[in-house]
Amino acid sequence: MSKKRKNIFKDLKVESIGFEGISIARDEGMVYFVKGGVPGDLVKAKLLKKRKKYTEAIIEEIIEASEDRIEPKCSYFDYCGGCSWQNISYQDQLSWKKRHVEDAISRIAGIKDIPVHDTFPSSREFHYRNKMDFTFGASRWLFPEEIERQDDIANKDFALGLHVRGRFDKILDIDFCHIQPEIGNKILDVVRKKALEMDISAYHVFHKEGFLRNLVLRKSLHENSIMLIFVTKKVNEDKESKYIAEVSQILNDEFPEIKSIIHAVNDEISPVAIGKIDLLYGEEFITEKILDVEFKISPFSFFQTNSYQLNPFISKIIEYAELKNDEIVWDLYCGTGSITLPAAKKCKQIYGIELVESSIEDAKNNALRNEITNAEFTASDLHHKDIPELLGQLPKPDVLIIDPPRAGMHKNLLSHILEIKPERIVYVSCNPATQARDLALLDEHYRLIEVQPFDMFPQTYHIESIAKLELRK
Repeated sequence: MSKKRKNIFKDLKVESIGFEGISIARDEGMVYFVKGGVPGDLVKAKLLKKRKKYTEAIIEEIIEASEDRIEPKCSYFDYCGGCSWQNISYQDQLSWKKRHVEDAISRIAGIKDIPVHDTFPSSREFHYRNKMDFTFGASRWLFPEEIERQDDIANKDFALGLHVRGRFDKILDIDFCHIQPEIGNKILDVVRKKALEMDISAYHVFHKEGFLRNLVLRKSLHENSIMLIFVTKKVNEDKESKYIAEVSQILNDEFPEIKSIIHAVNDEISPVAIGKIDLLYGEEFITEKILDVEFKISPFSFFQTNSYQLNPFISKIIEYAELKNDEIVWDLYCGTGSITLPAAKKCKQIYGIELVESSIEDAKNNALRNEITNAEFTASDLHHKDIPELLGQLPKPDVLIIDPPRAGMHKNLLSHILEIKPERIVYVSCNPATQARDLALLDEHYRLIEVQPFDMFPQTYHIESIAKLELRK
């Protein structure tokens, strides 16, 4: 019989917060990653896994709380995977995000003495998200007090909410989320109550059965309208189709803000909220505006999740690009054209390139919708080995705008950029580490002028960073 491992505890003083929200403590030359710590906390930590360069730990007890620690607004904070920084003031969040960008540029890129401006704050600290993807689950997370009571636990086989931090199989049954539109909490209540009343099953990730899978809520700030998408397995019982019809009618009657209700069927194993759509009410899209350009948002198309930040964010990108009306511009990883189309008003011609064909179709439709004729869109893989041949068909750009995924630019694309040498580059990133890695590779031919961090995701460690580069003469 194997011996049960003895718990090991250690008093630690949290010193800082690393990238991706990891709290860091040091003691006797050892580094500890303390989950949930705030700089200045003195904690009794339970040591978990010992890695090569650090030891993972969780807080068993806060011996002395940091002056910077605040009470989280959300009652689910200790468990939910949605927000990670509600225990830090918003001003401190902005400061740490700036520091993470500075550290990445200095330490990873090896570029010193570059102005990194203060993080541009979100005008809303809460209720800012225009898209929420809630999950139905047949395995509800049970709180310690529920387990301790040892009574019959109500509705333990049904949850509608968000994943428990670090768990793909457990769902927190949430009645109020502080980062979604406030109307969304009322909608959650209606959807949950009707499902329990009609005994509609939630999807079980292990058994691959159960009807309800996801509830996606999208909001247009421009229209003040809501799109709802029910993602389910294929209908197998009359009560399932009856539920979708009845709950849609209730929602339509109670919330005039709802412009669109859609039923999407997903019979695949993948947990991603997608599926073949059936319009139940209203239109198949909502619209949003960025710098007077109107964007049509379809059920599963990508769009930045903080509408309150979009105008200043896109304005800063265009300002850094210093566009002139006789210039050629490439917008790489253009998505649905949220940067491309506002930028088109400032240049001669702009080309948007993106892998996802549905995004390119949306971008083309958005150009037509706004009567923008100097923007062309192409679906291409920017990581392909033949990228020089693919991009070589386009006129050489004077300016390059690039907004890659978290993994950053592929080496093939980077090599091609260094060959064609556009005069100016604006590099937009949601990952300071990979942005810094790419900036180091560009540094031989490009001078980094300045960087502007933007907070698109309050209450989390995520940060957008806009870097301005000029070709060295």
